[in-house]
Amino acid sequence: MNGASTSAVSMTWPWALAGLLVVPLLLVGYRRVLRVQEARRQALAAEGLVMPAPRRSRWRHLGPALLIAALAVLVLSLTRPVASVGEPRREGTVVLAFDVSNSMAAKDVKPTRLDAAKAAARAFVEKQPPSVRIAVVAFGGTALVTQRPTEDKAAVLAAVARLRASGETSLSDGVLGGLSAIVGKPVKPPKDAEAGTADETPIGYHGGTAIVLLTDGEDTTSVDPLTAAELASAAGVRIEPIGLGTPAGTVIEVDGFSVATALDESALKVMAETTGGTYRRASDAASLAAVYDAIELQWTMRTVPHEVTSWVAAVAAMLLLGGATVSVLRQGRVV
Repeated sequence: MNGASTSAVSMTWPWALAGLLVVPLLLVGYRRVLRVQEARRQALAAEGLVMPAPRRSRWRHLGPALLIAALAVLVLSLTRPVASVGEPRREGTVVLAFDVSNSMAAKDVKPTRLDAAKAAARAFVEKQPPSVRIAVVAFGGTALVTQRPTEDKAAVLAAVARLRASGETSLSDGVLGGLSAIVGKPVKPPKDAEAGTADETPIGYHGGTAIVLLTDGEDTTSVDPLTAAELASAAGVRIEPIGLGTPAGTVIEVDGFSVATALDESALKVMAETTGGTYRRASDAASLAAVYDAIELQWTMRTVPHEVTSWVAAVAAMLLLGGATVSVLRQGRVV
């Protein structure tokens, strides 16, 4: 958990503190009453009408002190105090990067690899607190950010529903597309940066973010996905690859041709290890939903204001009750 718990107090109506001016007046009045009572006692004792004053207890002022303190705290409650308290909350950015290549139409995960991924993604989105921003990336031969990071769950679900399988697979573009969604601008691979064709502005550090790579792992390009994974690692972004399909694989029809496709886990495991993520295999929709539940986001402390008038008033009531009780037990009356 990042951050520290903090607490600060402010007042909505600070002018109400003027009511505290009555406290010193009460203290002066109380001392005056004590002097008057003592003078009368001494006068009556001189005439033999009362017994000399007994030894006074040091607790004899406790009841009035509690009553005056209750009044002071009650005045404080009139200011409508607001306490800013640090509260832990789960937050961060998650990019759901969907492989939408032709192989994702395979049915070795029912109903298809892509449809199973979409169903589990919907369940994941519904479970997230409002503090978690979610983005959607579709990648095949290239990557496209179909939904930028947002807390609007309806927009995310709509972006997921629009996904369709077609084309090739580039795992590298899937990662770079996820980074582009997080950074808010296109992110080029390092080799392009060396050639001077990429934006040379650093992408910065983005802790508390994760790219959930939903793919069968079959990369049909010559670009090494490890290069993109290293770039994500340097930016503090975890890659959480989820392998869809079975190692035995199946056969799909693409443009009239029969194409064999199977789960390829090798690159996915290396990408996860490079970024501090975890590779998981999902053989069906139920296990895929469990994978989503295992993804941990960052816990941070956020300062949230809470009006605590009722709590302060409760303290005043307890002081008032205590003062009244002490006064009744000592002298048979409250004042």
